[in-house]
Amino acid sequence: MSDQSTVIDAQDVFAQRQEQEYIEKAKQGNRQAFHHLYQLHIGRVYALCLRMLSNKEQAEDAAQEVFVQAWLKLALFRGDSKFSTWLHSVATNTVLIQMRKQKNWLQKVLSIEEQAPSIEALTQQGVCMHDLSDIDKCVLRLPEKARLVFVLFAVEGYRHEEIAIMLNMAVGTSKSHYHRARNLLKEWLQDE
Repeated sequence: MSDQSTVIDAQDVFAQRQEQEYIEKAKQGNRQAFHHLYQLHIGRVYALCLRMLSNKEQAEDAAQEVFVQAWLKLALFRGDSKFSTWLHSVATNTVLIQMRKQKNWLQKVLSIEEQAPSIEALTQQGVCMHDLSDIDKCVLRLPEKARLVFVLFAVEGYRHEEIAIMLNMAVGTSKSHYHRARNLLKEWLQDE
């Protein structure tokens, strides 16, 4: 093992111990310790919220709500998994709840997928697919259900059975949305 990998391993061990200290102090009500946890994880939580919501302002609001919920539920974190895993579960559930609250009766009647911009509409608006080379930009353009399933499955690592429960759909429907998302992404990324 090289000296550099030993230093990196030591840094990882130190960071994990420091995070564990912050968790224990935050569980006891120490807001400064919780703020350190916030600083460690806000970037990834915000990225998840943005991928799921496809809207910067809503993602910012959701990310803040995630940490409010994490503060309120911190006593429930037992350490059976990594803190980041637990926090991303809180984030996913928070975003899904927020999305359910925001839907009005018209959105429930009309499929959100019918409202998603088509490739032809994007082209007419002057949006060229080669400008969307960054996969995140393409993911943001996916229809809502396809985007949610894709992010939960491909990015966050949930199984289709878990996604089906979270989104109140059949397992086959989850798989279908994932397949649709993959095909759209592949098509968009190849159209340069």
